[in-house]
Amino acid sequence: MIVKYRFWFESPAGYVFGPGSYQILKEIEKTGSLRKAASNLGMSYRHAWGLIKEIEENLGVKIITSHRGGREGGESTITEEGIKLLREYEKYEKVFDYVIKHPYIKPSITVDGILVEDEKILLVKRGREPFKGMYALPGGFVEYGERTEDAIVREMEEETGLKTEIIGLVGVYSDPKRDPRDHTITVVYELRRLGGKLKGGDDATYATMFPLNALPELAFDHAKIIEDFKNMKFNR
Repeated sequence: MIVKYRFWFESPAGYVFGPGSYQILKEIEKTGSLRKAASNLGMSYRHAWGLIKEIEENLGVKIITSHRGGREGGESTITEEGIKLLREYEKYEKVFDYVIKHPYIKPSITVDGILVEDEKILLVKRGREPFKGMYALPGGFVEYGERTEDAIVREMEEETGLKTEIIGLVGVYSDPKRDPRDHTITVVYELRRLGGKLKGGDDATYATMFPLNALPELAFDHAKIIEDFKNMKFNR
């Protein structure tokens, strides 16, 4: 089933302006003629004129001025109020369309963890898209009502089997293009191992330690994150 969405403007008195009204007014803007606009939209001049009058009555302002006469029915000029109505409708139409196509328009929050031992860093092999089969820092999405500090400890155990604790904050990465799925902001923590047995889990098929100076190709912006960490940790 195909579902379509529409929106319209209302006043306290009710309906004022919607898709049909917009079409006729936009066509008048293009053609400079109410008669031509009606013809192009496959409606009678009488019906088109009735739509315009209804809008003007509901708004209490003139939206077009017409000069009748001649075989073409004269010219029609959109007033300043009419132009303002068109642009306002187009602005909200873009917003409405974006919201429908992107129901979660706020950035998502994720966490990533850096665990380094003996100059080796813990990475996981991704089992899901995006970047399926590539290596990445362990991490994932923060759940509703969860602190980022708790989220990274949970994700580390789910993806690597290790119990960890936070040493400190590495940084926050918020480039809207860093994740091809959507706009995600990640909070990156440095951690230390407390216990557990290293193994891949959840959406990670494999977890292992890589030398910091011999890393595989990494997903997302994790190469930059690790480089920033190395500069912060070892180049002070």
